[in-house]
Amino acid sequence: MDMQESAADKETRKRVIKDMIKALHAGADPDQMAERFRQVLHGVSVTDIALVEQELIEEGMPREEVHRLCDVHLAVFRESLATGDTLAPPGHPINILMEEHRIMLAQAQELAGAAQQLKDGKSGSDLPQALEQAAAEMRSAESHYVREENVLFPYLEKHGITQPPAIMWMEHDQIRSIKKALLSTIESYAGMPESDFADQLAGAAVTLAETLAGHFYKENSVLFPAALRVITEEEWPELRAQFDELGYATFTPTPPPAAPIPSTPVADTTAEGSVRFGTGTLPLAALEAILNTLPVDVTFVDRDDRVRYFNDIPDRVFPRAKAVLGRTVERCHPQKSLHVVTRILDEFRQGTREDAEFWLESGEQFIHIRYFAVRDGSGEYLGCLEVMQNATHIRALQGEKRLL
Repeated sequence: MDMQESAADKETRKRVIKDMIKALHAGADPDQMAERFRQVLHGVSVTDIALVEQELIEEGMPREEVHRLCDVHLAVFRESLATGDTLAPPGHPINILMEEHRIMLAQAQELAGAAQQLKDGKSGSDLPQALEQAAAEMRSAESHYVREENVLFPYLEKHGITQPPAIMWMEHDQIRSIKKALLSTIESYAGMPESDFADQLAGAAVTLAETLAGHFYKENSVLFPAALRVITEEEWPELRAQFDELGYATFTPTPPPAAPIPSTPVADTTAEGSVRFGTGTLPLAALEAILNTLPVDVTFVDRDDRVRYFNDIPDRVFPRAKAVLGRTVERCHPQKSLHVVTRILDEFRQGTREDAEFWLESGEQFIHIRYFAVRDGSGEYLGCLEVMQNATHIRALQGEKRLL
């Protein structure tokens, strides 16, 4: 009976939270809502909020609208969230991310302060060096977002929390855009009048600091506590191992060694078996080694649009972590490019298209990306093969270089 009442109380609380959020979206005053439902809010958990927002999106509320008023939601729930749920021991993936939050916010605030001093005519002779360091720190911080997107988010999705990570990814892209503009301003330092440079630098630096403060609060107060609640103790070592594989920022405090993950015995049929093709036979060990020796990133997505395999090469164009295995393509791409990927896969499935080709410049690298429809002997669609290559060296080749 108590369990039934507890479940009923939980459903009632979720329904009230949903009604509150709908009212906030309709323009209700946050302070009045917080006061009116203070007793209900006292029992709210971060998982409740995450799941309710997820349900609203699945019911048709635009994700962009939920994101737009996310700060309003948190303002109402702020008191109930101050529970210390995000405590994690040193070396734990959540602890690592939160420590990076602290450092990254301090760096952004320091840059904003230096920019304000420049506007006030108080810049020192070490400004060029400080700007160079700030630029290096911003570039290094990308590994933080890569680990969240490629490891933490997939594990949350496996436990049914899908929309909050998607919203956080949207904010990651916003932060990247702000940093790109800020880096562009820093790079133009030598060729711009100091007053113009100071105005642009201060504006972009303050925007970055304020955006990071809000974003980090959401992750620390909602996303990370939800992760600690749903991801199992057995899974955290897997996350930490994949964090280690992807690497850390230059400013990440050195985490203590991760606990070893027990190895799974490999069956004899896998260790000693071979695969027979129409053009020859390969031992499985050789086949895996060949795939991992290819000078391209290879990823296979099955007919259900789920990632099933990627090769393990030392210098990937973009990071990959084992957490993406089984993840749908929808969860692996930012919203701004998802519609293009979805259209290509639909055309592959319908048989109206066999390949797609893209190329882009990332820093000093020229990246070549191709998608291929994979079909069996009868033409049935099996999935999509993504082949990605850093073609900078190839693009720069001239003349000839023969074996002899």
